[in-house]
Amino acid sequence: MASSVDRVFERRLSGLVNSHEPRVLQGGRKGVEKESLRVTPEGKLAQTPHPAELGSALTNEHITTDFSEALIELVTPAFTQTWELLQYLLDLHQFVYRHLQDELLWATSMPCHIESDDAVPLAQYGSSNVGRMKTIYRNGLGLRYGRMMQAISGVHFNYSFPERFWEVFADIRESRDHGQSFISASYFDLLRNYRRYGWIVLYLFGVSPVVCESFVRGRDSSMRPFTPGTLYEPYATSLRMSDIGYRNRNQSGLSVSVNSLDEYVRDLTRAITTPHPPYEALGVKVEGPNGVEWRQLNANILQIENEYYSFIRPKRVARSGERPTKALQRAGVEYVEVRALDVSAFDPVGVNQNKLRFLEAFLATCVLKDSPLIAASEQARLDENHLLVARRGREHGLLLWRDGRSVRMRDWAHELLDSMTGICELLDNGDPLRPYSNALAVQAAKVNDVSLTPSARLLQELSGSGESFSDQALRMSQLHKEYFLSMYPPNAERLNEFAAEAADSLARQTAVEAAQQESFEAYLARYFAN
Repeated sequence: MASSVDRVFERRLSGLVNSHEPRVLQGGRKGVEKESLRVTPEGKLAQTPHPAELGSALTNEHITTDFSEALIELVTPAFTQTWELLQYLLDLHQFVYRHLQDELLWATSMPCHIESDDAVPLAQYGSSNVGRMKTIYRNGLGLRYGRMMQAISGVHFNYSFPERFWEVFADIRESRDHGQSFISASYFDLLRNYRRYGWIVLYLFGVSPVVCESFVRGRDSSMRPFTPGTLYEPYATSLRMSDIGYRNRNQSGLSVSVNSLDEYVRDLTRAITTPHPPYEALGVKVEGPNGVEWRQLNANILQIENEYYSFIRPKRVARSGERPTKALQRAGVEYVEVRALDVSAFDPVGVNQNKLRFLEAFLATCVLKDSPLIAASEQARLDENHLLVARRGREHGLLLWRDGRSVRMRDWAHELLDSMTGICELLDNGDPLRPYSNALAVQAAKVNDVSLTPSARLLQELSGSGESFSDQALRMSQLHKEYFLSMYPPNAERLNEFAAEAADSLARQTAVEAAQQESFEAYLARYFAN
């Protein structure tokens, strides 16, 4: 099978090279969503409200919160240049740090020392129906999976191919359809291939091989002690993306097909409409000491689509009140969201240009490669590959499942990276600095020498210093704060823009709350009926 797949890929790549449009892959739109816990100077989870100077978490498009009131999420617009994206993200960090007082942004994905689930405060979004829905949804997540797991941070990379690429690619594929149905089908080709090959992202960029021992308190764990207060897996790359973190056993039996848009919507719709007895036992609306309280939005397998944890998602910007699956059905796939990146303590903004450029080229590889449909039995083996690399990715001689047989991860990784050479050359066209080819070379070095991986580097630093994970992460967080606050001159125009947006967002939240007329029950019923 591998040789036939390679022939398909090479034919399509040659079609791009010979299209007389050497920059056809350039100009894809890319954005980042970066999560960070707010912590005290002592490294404890902040219990303070989301700072008012940052605006409304409900209505501010670029500075919001995720699960917890202490979990800040920074969202960039989409840019065609990676450096513009990272500059915007840097400016966002500068603005946030000017309003955190003595607090810090935690520099890693795995959380700081947390005493218990109760110490993780739920995000609050005000009294409007949409705000209440967001908080109740998060309360449900905490009941179902534990609040500690929801305190994990990540970096999400959003990407859409340039419009002209789709026209050229449709010609190469000899497709009579050049429109949205072709684009959506091609994005689902990409999604299937990401399930096949995305384990390499965990190997190359995973940087969570350790956790604070408080993270697994009360849970069975096979992890070993490392430095004081620190547990680890000797060959782990990303415990965040393992069954210790997001790959939670509660969803292990949930299968969502990416064979087509219709099947994807079908499976998610089934999950958000099928009651789950353990969740029914938790209760939805219950009588509490302060009257009736909502524990979760419903007792179904998923409360809403976003509860489904996946490495990558097909996305379409939704209209106000529109569910994600309905947006996809209405207008097709607009972009993909890669969710597998750990926050890197080695990068002040949590991510760097080499990483984002590699991902852009990798997504192009996934869309160009042949992408057969995935049977349910194959999907389980592909999931196992991701889990193996998350927990044992640096193990010498690690074997993965591929087309019915075992292959060495390192050999497969070399093959994947070699296949990306031509794509990086297209992305570099006209740029003498060859940034994409250089980004690829940096990743190839990590396959040749496992000690260059960020997970190995983090363990080396911990071993050398003897610090606990929490002490190391706190020290890095302090260094990042000093870095952002010492940058001079600051981008005054951008900072003023963020300040104006924060003030406007507070006014918008007030307006939403003032305009509300229907009951929460009616609002929720209408949301799920749409």
